[in-house]
Amino acid sequence: MAIPTSRPIRPRPLLGALRPRRGPASPALVPDTLTAPAVPRSAVVAAAVYDDEGYRTASFTRLADTFRALRSQPGGMAWIGLERPDEDELATLAREFDLHPLAIEDAIQAHQRPKIERYGETLFVVLHAARYLDSIEEVEFSELHVFVGPDFVVTVRHGDSPDLSSVRARLETEPAMLARGPEAVLYAIMDRVVDDYAPVVSGLDYDVDQIESEVFGGDPAVSRRIYELSREVVDFQRAVRPLQSVCQSLAKGAEKYGVSEEPQAYLRDVADHLTEVGESVESFRAALRDMLTVNATLVAQRQNEEMTHLTEVSLRQGEEVKKISGWAAILFAPTLVGTVYGMNFDHMPELHWAWGYPAALVAMLTVSVALFAVFRGKKWI
Repeated sequence: MAIPTSRPIRPRPLLGALRPRRGPASPALVPDTLTAPAVPRSAVVAAAVYDDEGYRTASFTRLADTFRALRSQPGGMAWIGLERPDEDELATLAREFDLHPLAIEDAIQAHQRPKIERYGETLFVVLHAARYLDSIEEVEFSELHVFVGPDFVVTVRHGDSPDLSSVRARLETEPAMLARGPEAVLYAIMDRVVDDYAPVVSGLDYDVDQIESEVFGGDPAVSRRIYELSREVVDFQRAVRPLQSVCQSLAKGAEKYGVSEEPQAYLRDVADHLTEVGESVESFRAALRDMLTVNATLVAQRQNEEMTHLTEVSLRQGEEVKKISGWAAILFAPTLVGTVYGMNFDHMPELHWAWGYPAALVAMLTVSVALFAVFRGKKWI
C-alpha cells in the first residue's frame, strides 16, 4: 500500500512523549561503550540518521558511530536495524536509549506473542511476520521487535522476513513521512508486515482448494494434510489476531496525544487490511473444520461399504459351506453302512441273509433321500 504524502511537517514526539529530542551531550556523559572494541560479529543490518525534514544525513555500520551522529544533530532521528543481536549489543542500545530491562529480555529471548507495551516514553512492539513457501507449500513465521522512542527506531529481527530494506527505501522517497518522526516508521513497518500477509492468504486459499478436491477424490492421506494445514492456519491466526489489538491501542494513543490526521488515516488503512486478513483466516478455519467432518463421514461411508461387501462375501461363503456340508452328510450315511459291512467279520448280523445286500442298499438310499429332504427343506441344498 502506498504511503500518503503531504507537505513537510516538523517531527513531533511519539504519541505524546514529553521529552524533547536529544541534543549534544557533554563528553562526561558519553558512555564507555563508545570506545569499546567492536564485537567480532555485528548484528547491524542498517543504521542511519535523518534530519528533521526526513532526509538521510549519514549511514553507519557501527552503533557507536550512529549514537555520536544522533547527538550531534538536534531534532534528528536514528533508525537502526538489527538481525539476531547478542546481549552485548542490546545492552549497548539499552544504555544509550534508556530501554527497559523487561523489553530487552523479551528481545533477547524472542518467542513473544504480538503485543504493544509502553515503558516510559518508549514503545515496545512485537510483530509476527509470515511468508508462504511455494516449494514446500508451508507458511514460515518470524518475529520482529520494534523499539520506538522520541528520536529513534530500533528493529530487532529474528528471521528472514520482513524485508525492512524496502520499507526504508520507500520511506526515504517520501521525506515528508519521515519528518513526522518515529511513529511514521512504525506504521510503515506494520504496513509491510500486513502486506506480506496477502501472499500467505493466497497460498493458504490454494491449499484449501486442493484439499477439498482430495477429500472427494478419496485420497487416504488427506486427513493428515487437513490437520497440518489447520495447524498452520491456527499459527497464522495467532499472528494476526493480537496485531488487531496493537492497532487499536495505537489508534487510542493517537487520539489521546493528538497525533495528526494523516498518520491516523495511515494506521486505519493498516487496520482495514488486517481485518480482511483476519476474516480470510477465520473462513479457512471454518472450511477446514467442515472438510474434516466431511472427510470423516466419507471415510465412515467407505468403511461401511467395505463391511457390507465383506458381509455379503461371508454370507455367500456360508451358503457354499452349507451346500458342501449337506452333500457331505448325505454321502456319509451310505459310506458308513458300507464301511461297517465291509469289515469281513464272520459273525455279523444278517451277513448270510439272502436279502442282506439289497437291504443294505435300500438302507443307504433311504438315509440319503431322508437327509436330502431335510437339507432341502432348510435350503442348504
